[in-house]
Amino acid sequence: MRSSLRSVAALATAAALALPLAACGSGDDWSRPHPSPSAVGAAAPGFVDPADPPAPEATATPRPGSWSGLHPSEGYRVVLVTSGDDRPTRTLVAAVQRWAEDEDVTLRTVTAAHPADAVPRIAEALDMKPDLVVSAGNDLIDALATVTPHHLSQQFLVVGAELAEPTENVTAVDWSGASFRGEGLGMSSTYDPASFTPARCAAAVRAGVASILTGVTGIVLQLDGN
Repeated sequence: MRSSLRSVAALATAAALALPLAACGSGDDWSRPHPSPSAVGAAAPGFVDPADPPAPEATATPRPGSWSGLHPSEGYRVVLVTSGDDRPTRTLVAAVQRWAEDEDVTLRTVTAAHPADAVPRIAEALDMKPDLVVSAGNDLIDALATVTPHHLSQQFLVVGAELAEPTENVTAVDWSGASFRGEGLGMSSTYDPASFTPARCAAAVRAGVASILTGVTGIVLQLDGN
């Protein structure tokens, strides 16, 4: 009898421990395949033209707000990789989180506590097989430059910085106050932490995702004037 009671208690404890883990999900545990993402809606005139896209590594300056009517399809899976606790990085992270909430995107976050952790954390993000990896934080740029050329089937979005030599799967959104391109090049003289406003960071996320969804990748979107 005591043995039976212990078994029942053990099962109850196991069930109780399992409940919080299930509650952490957003309804999509990423364990099953899902339809390829697509663009819902359309960009307005003045955005990047998929019929006549910029050359790889080129810079395009879209008309402010021209991306607003374009959204990801249901079930879009995104991993945010972030590193750093400076104000620009925090503002970028908040912008990605707000965008994901507004668009009903399934978002997971991976944090590199130190620059030396950047490559392993990016690898962790890749293992999740998301539709998109978004990076926030200058400490990730050198690691991304190392990793991204070896994973051309994975789309990356860099917000608030850019890679010096991006491959076709890396799209960046930048502005004159956010032009960091890696430690080897040093910090640009135009870098301005105050330029990382919530509105500009939000625009950067939406513009970058819109460009990727329309198939225009491997470029830099310049948001000066936005």
